[in-house]
Formats: sequence, structure tokens, C-alpha cells
Amino acid sequence: MTAELTDLDAETTRELARRRFQYLAPTGRSGRGGRRGRRAKVPTAGLPPGPRWPALLQTLALIRFRHQLHPWLHRRYGDAFTLRLVPGAAPLVLFTSPEVTKEIFAGDPEVFHAGKGNAILGPLLGEHSLLLQDSLEHHRARKLLMPAFLGHALRGYRDLVAEVAAAEADGWGDGETFRALDRMNALTLEVILRVVFGVGEGERLRELRPRVNRTVEISPLVLLGWAYPRLQRFRLWRETLDNQVEMDRLLYAEIAERRAAGDLGERNDVLSRLLRVGADPDTGVDAADGLSDTELRDQLVTLVLAGHETTASALSWALYELGRDPDLLARSQRAADARDAEGDAWLEAVLKESMRLHPIIPMVVRMLQRPTTVGGYHLPAGATVGPSIIVSHQDPEEFPEPGEFRPERFLADLNGGHVPPLNVWIPFGGGVRRCIGAGFSLMEGTVVLGEVLRRFDVATVGGDVPKVRNITSVPRRGARIRVTRRR
Repeated sequence: MTAELTDLDAETTRELARRRFQYLAPTGRSGRGGRRGRRAKVPTAGLPPGPRWPALLQTLALIRFRHQLHPWLHRRYGDAFTLRLVPGAAPLVLFTSPEVTKEIFAGDPEVFHAGKGNAILGPLLGEHSLLLQDSLEHHRARKLLMPAFLGHALRGYRDLVAEVAAAEADGWGDGETFRALDRMNALTLEVILRVVFGVGEGERLRELRPRVNRTVEISPLVLLGWAYPRLQRFRLWRETLDNQVEMDRLLYAEIAERRAAGDLGERNDVLSRLLRVGADPDTGVDAADGLSDTELRDQLVTLVLAGHETTASALSWALYELGRDPDLLARSQRAADARDAEGDAWLEAVLKESMRLHPIIPMVVRMLQRPTTVGGYHLPAGATVGPSIIVSHQDPEEFPEPGEFRPERFLADLNGGHVPPLNVWIPFGGGVRRCIGAGFSLMEGTVVLGEVLRRFDVATVGGDVPKVRNITSVPRRGARIRVTRRR
């Protein structure tokens, strides 16, 4: 285990953050700066067709207009198409058929590297992040994190989610109009901070909340610019780095304090669980294989960011859709009032349909480590491949009238015994890389909807469309709703 980073000074914290910002830099150097190194040009012969625009234009179109671009490419080029992205005109091959999605998810994880496919997140998450690791490193990290998200742990978190959701909803005024996204962001951030750190109060967490929000709200332009180190001299990137330094300072201080806590063995929050790794024989992990402070920092940031805005966006879209349909709202309120398994199943179906109709992320990607046949195409090493979530979720064969909001699609007894297979409904990815927080997200969303709908009628105010914020999509106008207390 590497040395613990307690009592970090400002200069050391900034240097660690600066190194992360070099994660994508195509410098050709070895070592931590420019960790990926100069990427060899990937052969383009034999790739599926795609637009001939300049790579920068294709990249900007993918980031800014993903919800229009994916369907257009599917209509123009068919079930497989290629985009070329900066830096280096690297090929991204997207597939739209369920059979190829299943093929990719079942692919050898030593060949289909998801971590390298998610490299754009490196400057935010850090190289130890579960989302950026592959092979044995990923297996180890997943083994350490998974117990915090299994059934027993989820049951323990349910009351916490209900408490936070009830406190949030009780603060809403009768007849108040607001952006659902803002309220759901605040709620899900509070939940994930309490799940990860075990506390909801304290000066450090009060300072951490705005730092997390600023990280979530960064422009896609910042993500793109990380591949060009010279841009980091400009204000937009400088402010992002400054925010990261302050967030890291708070996280390292919390880690150091928790390591010294006398009640560590009695706590069930994620940070305490991870700190016990190596000290607790029940984990099956050797003491020498415990997590360093830098590893802890990267996994904590991953859990907070991944478990925060994604669920908030899904919930805001769910309330937006319920507020547009009085009959659907009434059906969902009856489910919330029932407080039973059948009612929870309906509310979970509402959340799943929200994730289907309004995808939070556009695709699930893997970078090939050697030449491989995918979907009948012989693809070179270095190509990035994956299914388009946007197109998959609009498949009329699996989702008749796909533009309609119909939660019953996810309930077999209401949908002719059929539910969408996991290679068609893919908001959490699939295979060995399926999101470890999927169960937590669905549980959290179900509980939040129940608490809100037991208290309020919901009416949508105006229309809305998706917009891109960092790598996720959120309601452009915040999914504005008006809430009225039920009589």
C-alpha cells in the first residue's frame, strides 16, 4: 500500500490534481503525467461507414447534439456507424442492434476495456476510479466496493433515503413552482453524502456540497479541453482545477480524520467500510492490500458523482412526465399510498421508463485491446466500440410507440408477460461492468417518488428537452413543476 496522504499541504494537493489533469494529454511521456501516452493512429480500413466531417466537428456534434446525432446516424448509415473523435481522429464505432450489444457486454474483459473507454473522466475521477480501471485492478476495486451495494446494505439505506426525501418534500410550499432538477439534485446529493460518509452535518460537508455541484455542472467544453494541456492556462480550465484542489483538500481531511476515529469498526458508511479493508478478516483482503488515501479519494469521488446527478435527472424527468398525465399521476399516487411490494414495483417501473425515454448517458463504450470481430466487422486494436443507448431505447420492436411514456412496459403482468431484456434497456451498462450502484439507484428513486407522491399533486409547467451537462443529459429547463398538497 502506498503511503497515506494525511495532513496534505496545499501545494501537494494541487500537484496531485494537476497530474490528474494530464491524464488525457497525448504527450508521449511515460509515468503519471500523460499516463495514456501518445496514442498510435488506429487503422480505419474496414470500419463501418460514418460522416466525413473533421474530427473536431464530429466530436463537438457528439457532445452537444447527441440526442439528434445518434438517431440521424442510425437512419443514414444503419445498425453500425463510425465517428472520429479528437484527439487523433480516434474511431468510435457505435452499434444499435440488441444482438451486438449482448456480444459486446459478453466480450472478454481483457480485450474489451471499459476503463480506457471512459478515459475522458480521468481528470475528475482519478486513475484509481472503478470506472477507469480494467483487468485485475478493476476486479479488485469492484470486490472492495460491491458489499456496500448488496441487498443487506440496500435495506439499511432505505430508511435513510426516506428520511432525507421526506425532509426535502416537507419543505415545499403548497402551490410552489420550481425546477424539479434542482430539488432532486439537492436531495440525491444529500443521500449519497450520508451513504458515503455516514454523516449529514459538519463544516467539512457543508464546504463539500458546492464543490461537488460545481464539478457536476462543468461544461462539456472543459471535458474536451483536457486533451489539450495548453488550454489549462485559461480561466475556464483554471477554475475547474482550483475547484478540484479544494474538493480534494476536504476529502483527504475527512479520510485522515476517519482513519483515526475510535468507532470505525461500528460504522456502516462506505468510507468506513473501505477503511476497514485489510483490517477486517471478513473482507478476505490481505492487510497489505488495503486502500491508500489516493485510491480512497478516487473511489469516493466516483461514488459521489456517479450516484448523484444520474438519479436526480431520472427523478426530475419522472416527475415531469407524471405531471403531464393526470391519470398516470393518480395511478402512481395510489401505488405510493399502498406502501407495498406491488406499489413499489409500479414506482420502480415509472423510474425505469424515465431512464428509457430520457437517457442520462448516450452510450456504453469499450476500447479494444487487440483486433476483434464485433457485429461482423473486423475492428483494429485501439478502436472504441459500444451500443448507442439513445437508439436502443427507441427500438420500436421492444418499445412499441417508443415516444410514449408507459411504465407498464417494465411490468410483465401488465405487458403480456414481457419485460425489456438487459441488452435493450441499458442505462446501467451490462456484463461484468454493469454499474454496481444500479440497485441503489432504483431503490432510491422508488423511495423518493413514494415520499413525494404521498404528499403532493404534481403538474408540469411548460415543455422541456434534454441538454448536455458534462457527460450526462439533464432537462434543459430543469423540468419545471408545480406541487399542490393533497387534500
